[in-house]
Amino acid sequence: MNILAQTELVAHLDDSSLVIVDCRFQLGKPDAGREAYEASHIPGAIYLDLEKDLSGPLDPDGEGGRHPLPDAAQLTGTLSRAGIGNEKVVVAYDDQGGAMASRLWWLLKYLGHEKVYVLDESFAAWVNAGRPVSSEVPVPVAAQYLATVQHSKLIEMDEVREKLEEEGVVLIDSRDGARYRGEVEPIDKKAGHIPGAKNLFWGEGRTADGTWKSAEEHAARFEQAGLKKDDEIIVYCGSGVTATPNVMALEEAGYKRVRLYAGSWSDWISYEGNAVATGAEEESRTK
Repeated sequence: MNILAQTELVAHLDDSSLVIVDCRFQLGKPDAGREAYEASHIPGAIYLDLEKDLSGPLDPDGEGGRHPLPDAAQLTGTLSRAGIGNEKVVVAYDDQGGAMASRLWWLLKYLGHEKVYVLDESFAAWVNAGRPVSSEVPVPVAAQYLATVQHSKLIEMDEVREKLEEEGVVLIDSRDGARYRGEVEPIDKKAGHIPGAKNLFWGEGRTADGTWKSAEEHAARFEQAGLKKDDEIIVYCGSGVTATPNVMALEEAGYKRVRLYAGSWSDWISYEGNAVATGAEEESRTK
């Protein structure tokens, strides 16, 4: 499992092998996450910022998307300064349903780190349950992180374009239905989706009370969507962040050939020749 129950974390707060990472972040309010962390966080937690720590520099033409991946050297430096060595157990949390924490989960998996978990529920649930919090900002003891990059977990735009008509390849758009269909687009310059993509909103990986669904529930969800275990599955969203909970859910459901299109929609539309579809896929219009 990639999810850690809050009761399990409470029992291990003093474990020296553990690094807790606060990943709270709000789009459009870039300082809100750090300000919330400094006000109150899980004791001992460090803070990693989506845009400053878990993304690379923006390309002026938009290539790479709104949250391009940091290169491996940049990321391993960030992790090392944060006290995350290869032997550490990492637990990430947020207040955004796991979307930001899952970005760190995926990045660490991409670097070959196995012992990484997303905390179930949210920081708000942690507080509401009366669990301990702190405003003390710890000073991490620097560690050395050595990456073993798992290239098979990632796919770039050129290869996505080549695979659009390929048998046994399934694209999953993780955004909400209205954005997928092109009815609204509050962030990116064009509305719609990559032609042929299925819409599986990332938030459907959680139950009504905000807890993470079981592996069996994930499997039923993906089977109902027509996914087969031997499919090659390419997952994207707006900028490679909220796609990562779907990647995590797919892996928990037993899908082995899952790849993240990290640049996602914001990267796809930065290339003039790339087709755009709108509407539901069975009635989509391509332009």
